[in-house]
Amino acid sequence: MKKELLMIALCMGMVACGNSNAKNESKEQVKNDVVEVLYFHNKQRCATCVAIEKNTTELLETTFADKLRSGKLVFKSVDITEEETLADKYEVSWSSLIIVDYDKNGKEESTNMTEFAFGNARTNPESFKKGIAEQINTMLND
Repeated sequence: MKKELLMIALCMGMVACGNSNAKNESKEQVKNDVVEVLYFHNKQRCATCVAIEKNTTELLETTFADKLRSGKLVFKSVDITEEETLADKYEVSWSSLIIVDYDKNGKEESTNMTEFAFGNARTNPESFKKGIAEQINTMLND
């Protein structure tokens, strides 16, 4: 009787794990020929964290408005506490700015702009926007 209960429990566990993976795979979409700007943050943010998101949004909505509309450029503000899987993927545990380039085959290459962002977003917003724009343009033109 104990063996039967153990077998049933194991089978149920395997089925539950299998369903979990299937759901996660369906959420993942293959991205081709797109640049994605990911701003990771926590619920509470300092002045610099707020400046990073604000200046990134301003830059994208002005300089890259056409690329945003066409879908060639995507911006995501990601709350780390709500999207832990994505944060784990890019190995971030606090506010971070990551720019990801997906080529035509879906292969991705990411650039971590966090140090640059924290050094410039609040104290030198024009330099911040220029540096981020250069990185995005490089990726868009690859």
